[in-house]
Amino acid sequence: MMKLPLLLFLCLILLPLSVTAQLRVGFYKSTCPRAELIVRQAIHNRFKIDPSIAAALLRMHFHDCFVTGCDASILIDSTPRKPSEKDAGPSLGVRGYDIIDEAKRTLEATCPGTVSCADIITLATREAVVLAGGPSYSVPTGRRDGRISDPSLVDLPDPSLSVPETLTFFASKGFTLKEMVTLLGAHTVGVAHCGFFQDRLTNFQGTGRPDPTMDRALVSKLLRICGTQPRSFDKDPTMFLDQNTSFVVDNQIYKQVILRKGVLQIDQELALDRSSAPIVSMFASNGRAFEQSFAKAVVKMGGVEVLVGKAGEIRTNCRVFNKKKHI
Repeated sequence: MMKLPLLLFLCLILLPLSVTAQLRVGFYKSTCPRAELIVRQAIHNRFKIDPSIAAALLRMHFHDCFVTGCDASILIDSTPRKPSEKDAGPSLGVRGYDIIDEAKRTLEATCPGTVSCADIITLATREAVVLAGGPSYSVPTGRRDGRISDPSLVDLPDPSLSVPETLTFFASKGFTLKEMVTLLGAHTVGVAHCGFFQDRLTNFQGTGRPDPTMDRALVSKLLRICGTQPRSFDKDPTMFLDQNTSFVVDNQIYKQVILRKGVLQIDQELALDRSSAPIVSMFASNGRAFEQSFAKAVVKMGGVEVLVGKAGEIRTNCRVFNKKKHI
């Protein structure tokens, strides 16, 4: 009586691993040998004029993988009849779609119907991380693009959550506490709109006072930039999350949260919570350890709920699903 449940249990464990195992480094070596070079050139050209593209692509990669898996669902445009993930509140600040389009156009001209949009996001993120001073790492490819993009499925951790609350989101995708702390280290680049942390400046958790865990000088600085009144998203000022090396992928964000200079509440909580504080301290004192952990965590993120083999499709235009063929 125990054999069937045990067998079923083993299958449930092994299935995700076997799917992820179908990704491999050099997947396009024979079908599109220049694929990675084409993506690299597109990102290099953009980075020269806009180094903030690293933060944009890291965020896009995270938003894509944490919704319905790494399937490029974040790239689909909404239509009057059917909204997409781009319409969801957490997706409003995601950008960089045009550089994915640019790489895709070149790839379609070179190797039509071969390279998925999901792989382009993953490869583009790696190139941007390297250009921003982060670690270089190999990217397994072979993902296929999904055929679902639904704003109601976008459920991402709010930056005001505690460490245990945030961990539930990451654990549901197979990540450990250390991997969560590592991936949040992506806040070493990029900005946040004032609306995401304004309550920490004047009325933290309804107290009528600033967040007592935030450095007083930082509170004053942010108040000058953000003011005290909320604004619409398109007019809301932004603030660098890393106050020192804002365009560099390094371990500075960890050093700053130890000094209580975390802009987002979750970043500051990482240094205050007893479970995550030792990890923050290690990364703050050992940049090499952070780089190694970051590379592994981003590669693992790129394998979340991927489509492979004959699942999904290879879009010809990353913004729209392929038209279904009628036989």
